[in-house]
Amino acid sequence: MQDFKKLRVWQLSREFVSDIYKITANFPNHELHSMVNQLRRASYSIPSNIAEGCGKESQKEFKRYLNIAQGSIKEVECFLILTNDLNYISEEQFNEINKKLEIIGKINYNLIKKINN
Repeated sequence: MQDFKKLRVWQLSREFVSDIYKITANFPNHELHSMVNQLRRASYSIPSNIAEGCGKESQKEFKRYLNIAQGSIKEVECFLILTNDLNYISEEQFNEINKKLEIIGKINYNLIKKINN
């Protein structure tokens, strides 16, 4: 078992969730139960799965949860593209938040690769 709070990927993804909540607070009301809900759920799934994986007994299980987090990263990326297409966020907001997500994805991917099968 590991202390997930010490992992940089968890720290960054935790901050990222806060960013998503701030951005989605300005979305249209009709998106509250669809796009907002889905984007928030997918974003908090990232640090949640990293934390859950740290609580597992084996590196193989930890890696599995990191892979789940990686899937959530791609899901969030898709939603961010859609929100940008729908003009719910500005191009500047999109670029800033997407860059943070790319960094999280790279760190998580590198951690996955470090873990032996």
